[in-house]
Amino acid sequence: MNLPDKEKSNRSKRQALQLKVKASIKLTPNMRRVTLAGDVLSDFPQNAEGAYIKLLFAQAGSDKPIRRTYTIAQQRSAENEIDVDFMLHTNAAGAVHGIAAAWSDTVQSGDVIVISGPGPAKFINLDAAQFLLAADMTALPALTANLRLLPDNARGQVFIEILSDEDKQTLPLPDNMELTWIINADPGSEASPLFQAIEQSQRATGMLAAWVACEFKTMRKIRQLLKEERAVEKSRLYISSYWKMGSTEEQHKAVKQVDAQLSDV
Repeated sequence: MNLPDKEKSNRSKRQALQLKVKASIKLTPNMRRVTLAGDVLSDFPQNAEGAYIKLLFAQAGSDKPIRRTYTIAQQRSAENEIDVDFMLHTNAAGAVHGIAAAWSDTVQSGDVIVISGPGPAKFINLDAAQFLLAADMTALPALTANLRLLPDNARGQVFIEILSDEDKQTLPLPDNMELTWIINADPGSEASPLFQAIEQSQRATGMLAAWVACEFKTMRKIRQLLKEERAVEKSRLYISSYWKMGSTEEQHKAVKQVDAQLSDV
């Protein structure tokens, strides 16, 4: 897979594109895929799987929309289509958390959504002897895009936290990559089972490259483990939080900015 053309991506990032919902299906009990289509995607950068877009939702009493960030899971440039996957996590009353996830769960074919983007994808450093990739369900589409980049002879480990055993998906996994599914019905909990699984795993031998995306507190635990205890080189370590328990995207963004100032990763 080639990376999106930087200049074209930056130009598209400033544009607002109106797309129609072509289809909405449940991939698993807690993951929904929405297919968005429109002729305006003819100018969209190709090879944008793994890049992010902003979904724009009208806000009552304001001209400024609410923006929510999601990853392009799949792209079919010839059909001017992109797929966006949404984790469906419900509260005690059974309501889906978040404006975007709730929208995905009720949207109908023909409905309209405005997006902006794409922003750049973040890919694992392929200059390594072994690879470690980890994500919760919010980052599963981005992790999958990274798996497609790995060479057929890649060796290493993949850790994915999901809500239930039924949320397992078929992934483009090289034969020598070991996949571990972690079941956690309480995402964002203090237990951080994704971190625990990585911590208890066998340490890689040889040069390691890591790609990790998950909840904020879990990200910080994994970052400390990989950076300080396993001494993964900065150039071979991509780690990011995609959300923070109890925070809106705007609040999470502010916390991430502070965290970035305190960390050199």
